[in-house]
Amino acid sequence: MENTNIMPETGEENLSEQMQIRRAKLKALQEKGANPYEKTKYDVTDYAKDVVDAFKDEEEDHGTASLAGRIMSKRIMGKAAFMDIMDHSGRIQLYLRRDSLGKDYFKEVCSWDIGDIAGVQGEIFKTKHGEISIRVKHIELLSKSLIPLPEKWHGLTDTDTRYRQRYVDLIVNPDVKETFVKRSLIVREVRHFLDSKGFIEVDTPILTPFEIGASARPFITHHNTLDMDMVLRIETELYLKRLIVGGFDKVYEVGRIFRNEGMDTKHNPEFTTIELYQAYANYFDMMDLVEEMMKTVAMKVCGTLEVPYQDKVINLGHWERMTMLEAVKKYSGVDFNLINSDEEAIAVAKEHKVELPEVPSKGAILAEFFDAFVEDKLVQPTFIYDYPVEISPLAKRKPEDPAYTERFEYFINCMEFGNAFSELNDPIDQKGRFERQVAERRALEPNCKAQVDYDYVTALEYGLAPTGGLGFGLDRLVMLLTDSASIRDVLLFPTMKPLD
Repeated sequence: MENTNIMPETGEENLSEQMQIRRAKLKALQEKGANPYEKTKYDVTDYAKDVVDAFKDEEEDHGTASLAGRIMSKRIMGKAAFMDIMDHSGRIQLYLRRDSLGKDYFKEVCSWDIGDIAGVQGEIFKTKHGEISIRVKHIELLSKSLIPLPEKWHGLTDTDTRYRQRYVDLIVNPDVKETFVKRSLIVREVRHFLDSKGFIEVDTPILTPFEIGASARPFITHHNTLDMDMVLRIETELYLKRLIVGGFDKVYEVGRIFRNEGMDTKHNPEFTTIELYQAYANYFDMMDLVEEMMKTVAMKVCGTLEVPYQDKVINLGHWERMTMLEAVKKYSGVDFNLINSDEEAIAVAKEHKVELPEVPSKGAILAEFFDAFVEDKLVQPTFIYDYPVEISPLAKRKPEDPAYTERFEYFINCMEFGNAFSELNDPIDQKGRFERQVAERRALEPNCKAQVDYDYVTALEYGLAPTGGLGFGLDRLVMLLTDSASIRDVLLFPTMKPLD
């Protein structure tokens, strides 16, 4: 059995025996003028899955195929040999005969290693055991693999290694590749849905000039030419709403977001969101849009609205709607409608052993009650709406109760999936909220460099139409529709601490 070490230290003295053998084979090839790394092209006209699917009747002549892929197994049987090669579509068996290839070349081909990449041409046929195969007429080495793949029967199971060396994970764990094929399909279907509704996809800056007052912490970098610090964006919202001011009615962005915060199964420092804004709409319109989008994408990608996820079945065909007040009363027994002051709210929080927020107002404490008593009950799709104004600096106040905003979040499997508002378009109110938010940040963090985005306030002063906005995490949507337990399972290259 080949050595399964796939993370060798550098330096010839640290190479395993199998790795030394592979390098010796490469050197021998190069010395006789057959360097596999010199090849720049191979004429691929067929793919493994297509060849297998197209095979109908073994009595017919199925012609020839020209394909290329990675050698995944080999069996030498005297004057004949079998190999399996894998391309992007799947695997197919090769049948090689010494009589066809010549004695010396047949011997050389049989010395190739698992993991080598080969190009092959030959006749399509079915073996006596019923396996569709290629009877090889020509085969050549296109790239030499210098590190052995993990053992055939055990694969690559260590998650840390899988995330660090995704390229090996994709080779030896076919289900992983399917996850990322499905991720691409999900993004495509979301785009198709929004495009069909008249939304226009746009791009906004990733580098922004300063840190805003939001609670999310940014990554800070420096622009040499301008000699100024800049931050990687923590959201796309403010630029997208500037476009609504400018006359676009419906915009969205599939955007990479960066937050310098914790990491766990639900969070990675860089992740992907989709934010969208629609003029002349409110948060109830956004609820309807979410529900229709989720149903449409699930049917396109999964073929069902009953999606299996971590030993549960999530029914995307039914969505519950509750205000935050209703949800907290239902699951904690506390009716915040009967609480009339911040002091009363503090006393109730202490009574129920609920952690007090940094600024302990009634609305902020209500949100803490939600976190403590409600979120872990929301397994099936649920909209929670009418959030306190203290935790919703960009949402429009409810006209009938200014302590709350026209905001919702939606939850599936006890996890928040998206956030939406009737967008605040009052520039005076927005300016005041921004300034309070920044002041609170600076009071808690004296060295904080957060600033008010006064240019956004200026944009509002030109006039923002009544607007509904929505932002949701693409990675969490992919987790749901691929039954993946961790965000790292749906990111090709999640953030990892270097081994050294």
